[in-house]
This record gives sequence, structure tokens and C-alpha cells, in this order.
Amino acid sequence: MNGIKRTLTYLRPYRKQAILAPTFKLLEALMDLMTPLIVAEIINHGIAQSNFSLVVRWFLVLLLLAAAGMGFSFTAQWFAARASVGCTTGLRQALFDHIENLSYTELDTMGTDTLITRMTSDMNQVQNGLNLVLRLLLRSPFIVVGAVILSFTINVKAALVFVITVPILSVVIFGIMAASIPLYAKTQGALDRLLGTTRENLTGVRVIRAFHNEKREVEEFDRENQALTHLNEFVGRLSALMNPATFAIVNIATIILIRVGAIQVFHGNMAQGDVVALYNYMAQIIIELIKLASLIININRSIACADRIDNVLTVESTMEYPEAAGQKAEITSDSQPVEKTAKESEGSKDQADDAVVFDHVSFAYAGTGENALEDIDFTAKKGQTIGVIGGTGSGKSTLVNLIPRFYDASQGQVLVNGQDVRTYAKGELIDHIGVVPQKAVLFEGSIRDNLLWGNENASDGDLWKAIETAQAVEVVKGKQGELDALIEQNGRNLSGGQRQRLTIARALVRKPSILIMDDSSSALDFATDLALRTAIHGLEGEMTVFIVSQRTSSVRSADQIIVLNDGKMAGIGSHDSLMKNCRVYQEIYYSQFPDEKPADWKEAE
Repeated sequence: MNGIKRTLTYLRPYRKQAILAPTFKLLEALMDLMTPLIVAEIINHGIAQSNFSLVVRWFLVLLLLAAAGMGFSFTAQWFAARASVGCTTGLRQALFDHIENLSYTELDTMGTDTLITRMTSDMNQVQNGLNLVLRLLLRSPFIVVGAVILSFTINVKAALVFVITVPILSVVIFGIMAASIPLYAKTQGALDRLLGTTRENLTGVRVIRAFHNEKREVEEFDRENQALTHLNEFVGRLSALMNPATFAIVNIATIILIRVGAIQVFHGNMAQGDVVALYNYMAQIIIELIKLASLIININRSIACADRIDNVLTVESTMEYPEAAGQKAEITSDSQPVEKTAKESEGSKDQADDAVVFDHVSFAYAGTGENALEDIDFTAKKGQTIGVIGGTGSGKSTLVNLIPRFYDASQGQVLVNGQDVRTYAKGELIDHIGVVPQKAVLFEGSIRDNLLWGNENASDGDLWKAIETAQAVEVVKGKQGELDALIEQNGRNLSGGQRQRLTIARALVRKPSILIMDDSSSALDFATDLALRTAIHGLEGEMTVFIVSQRTSSVRSADQIIVLNDGKMAGIGSHDSLMKNCRVYQEIYYSQFPDEKPADWKEAE
């Protein structure tokens, strides 16, 4: 129910529309309730007395009621649509803003499929449910109660049929509905699984075809599709009982009503037109009860979707930031702040040259019992190039992701320019860091639009300088329109190497003091990779560069090379020192340059 409360908060700016929509719908219902009475007048005093002019007058009144009812209905629909769309627009924006502010930890935990489903199908279901509530929730009970009351004004004995029939109809309809609602919830879950499978197949279609696994994926889709179909068929059969059951009850009630009415007419206690009016009221009641049952099922679906949206909105980021730049955030760690010692004061000058410091840092991903990184301790000076190398899954990307504070260390401290990353105001730290992610991601738009992500105020000269450094001049000049050339979604119209070079250029446009290249040259040939590193090394200023790579050739010339093995530092130093003292680095190097392997070299067991 928390989802309803949150949704209603976004309905407050549309209170007027939310009140007017059901009001106009009730006016339309009033037109419907008046119609049987007018039909009775036509039969009793027009047709029975051969008063043609009276028939015409009442017929014109019926047309007027129909036109008024249509106008009320359109007006109600307009207000309901305005309120429901406006409310979900605000809710959708709030959800998107909230997702954008979540840390990598929460995004990893919830998953992309869940968030996309909440933003799309769940949000649409909430919008449709709110629209139906504003238009129909009051209308059906109003007509049912109104029909029963008006039937008593016609004939009390005949109206008793309504008093008995309505509760029986309500029990049957809402009993079937109560059994159906849990099944609809299961159907929604099955739909979520099917959507997840569909998205995974569409995004991974190239891999599926590369391994010729189309048949297996089609079979998996068929299984989940059939499961969803069987659930829908079962709940459909259950819901299908509603119409025959209710119409059977109504037909029996109608027979009784006509019999009672015939007796009353025979004895002169009721006119023939009144019997027709009572029959019309009975028809209105059955229609409205069925509509109300269907409405409540849709409302329950919407409530479930609103709760699912609320579950995302209630997730709080595990990262806390100072409210303003320079304000220190409270840091929770095993070590408590202490006053500077004389030795620390003496070393303050050296610390001023520290760009990045890892002070016995350990890190574990949420929900895992093991550390991805353990006791990482090193210092990177300003202007240095730091290489990070190790086997697959050794924690290379995890290490560099701690520098811009994509994750918080579980133990120890990460310091950038002498300041704990947790004490930077939101956005302040990342403004000094250029990140080239492991997976090159470009957005739909022009090349200029993508590069300006690095610095929206950059001039074309700045863009071309970054492009030149990233060895992407031929990529841009080879496109029609150059900087204005359009890039498709995810850079589909570019090769892997072209995407990597443009993402490197995007990071360089920022002119960062720290540049992180997370295996971002894997699609480049050795010559281009060398030219790229040489160009970056020749840039002005004291930019500290972190190069994550599987290639020893990419990190060989680094000032320091950090060797990771299963989340731990297996060694740190220059290429020459590691070739002498680090067995893990030796194994990586000789696996890539077997011709340089000494004759007496033995692989580790």
C-alpha cells in the first residue's frame, strides 16, 4: 500500500482534475439512470394513449440526454487522462532521478531488467489503473445503488427482486475476482521473466549467432512463453465463468421480475412501461457489476505495480556525500582520526605530490562473502603512469573503480590528492577524473555531442586535440560531417576500435588530473596502442594515468606496475624489477612473449 501513498503524492498537483473527472462521470451516470424512466413515460403515456406529439417530445429529451451524457463522458475522460498522465509523468521522472543517484552497488543488486520493467510496463499499468479509478470507480456503485432506489419508486414488490439479486450477483462476481487476482499476480511475474529473456536475447543476438545457439534460445523462449500462456489460459477460463454465471442469475431474476410485473400490471398496480423500466435497470446493474469486477482486477494489478515502483524508490544509496564542497563527511572505518604526529608533519610535503593513495584497502561486492580486493596498499604520485595487470577476475577493474568512488571500500581508505574520496561533495571528485570504461559506450547523436560529455564548454579546438591524442583523427575525418557525423545507439555504426578511441577522446576532453583507462585499448592494434600511450605521455601537466590491461606491452613503460592475483597484490614496481621478483608477472609476460622465455624457465605447478 506504500506504493499507493507515494503515487497519490504525485497526484496532488492535479487535485482539480482528479475531482472533476469522477464528478462528470457521475453526471453521465445520472443521464443513464434517467433514460429508463423516460422510456416508461413514452410507453405509458405516449404509445398507450396514441399521443404522437408526446412521443416526439420525450424522444427529443432522450437525444438531449444522450448528447449531454456524451459530453460529460468526454469531459471526464479528458480530466482523468490529464491527471493520470501528469501523475505518472512526475512519478516516472522521480524514479529516473532516483535511479541516476543510486550507486553501482544498488544498480548491481537490482539489475537492469528490473529497472527497465519498473520504468515502462509497471509505470504504464499504474497510469491505466489511475485513469480507470478516476473515471469508473464511483460510476458503477452509483448506478447500482441508483437503479435499486429508483426501482422502489416504480414498484416496491418488483423492487424486492433487485434487493435479492444484487447481493447474489456481488457474491458470484467478487468471488471469481478474489480467486483471479492472485493468478494475475503470478501472470505478471511470468511476464517479467519473459521480458528479461527477450531483452537478453536481443542484446546478445550477435553472441547467440556466433555460437549457433539460436535453437536453444528459441526453445527457452518457447518454454517461458508457454508457461505464461498456460497461466493466462487458466485465469482466463476462471474469469470466463463470470459471464455465464452472472447472466444466468440475471435471466432468472428477469423472469421473476417480468412475472411479478405482469401480475402487478394485471391487477392494475403498475403500467407496462414501468416493467420495461425495471428490466432496463436490471440490465444496467449486471453491466456495471461486471465492469466493476474487471475494474478492481485492473486496480489490483496497478497497486502491485505501484508497490514494485515504490520498492525501487525506497532503496537508498549506500554512499553519503557532504552537503557542500569543503564540508567533511563522516567516515566510518576501523581506524579513528588521530592528531598528526611529527613524522606525518614532516612527510606532508611529500604527500602533496600524492595523486592517489590506497591505504590497506579491502573491498567486497554486496551479497558476496569474499573480498574482491584485499589489503591493497600503494601510492601513485602526480604525473606518474600506473599499470594494473593480472589474470581474468583478479580485481583490476574493481581497483580503479574505487578511485572515482563508484564503490566504497569495505576497509581502509582511498585518497585522491590527499583527501579521502568520501569527503568530496557529490560530483566534485569525478570532475577531476577521466574514466574510459572497459566497455566502450557511445550515445545516439553526433560525434560532437558524445565528446562534449567530457566538457560541455569545450571548443572545437579542444575536441580535435583530444581526438588527435586518442588516435581517432582518421575515424572522425572518415565520416561525412566529421564532428557532426551521427552515431547510432551504442555506436552500432562504428567498429570496436573506433568506439574505444572515441571514448578515450571523450575522457581527454575533460583534461582530467587523473585518467583511468580500464582495458580500453583491447581492440587497438599494437602500433595504435603504442602511439596512444606516447601521445598521452606527451600531454602537458601532471596527469596521473592508470592503465588497466591484459597486455604487458601496454603497461611495460609505466612508472609503477601493480600485479594482482585473486584480489591481492602479487607485486608492485617497474617492469624490470617485477621480471626479477614477481612470479605472477613473469608468467603473464612469458605467456605473451614465449620467444623471450629462458631455457631453464619452469611453469608454476
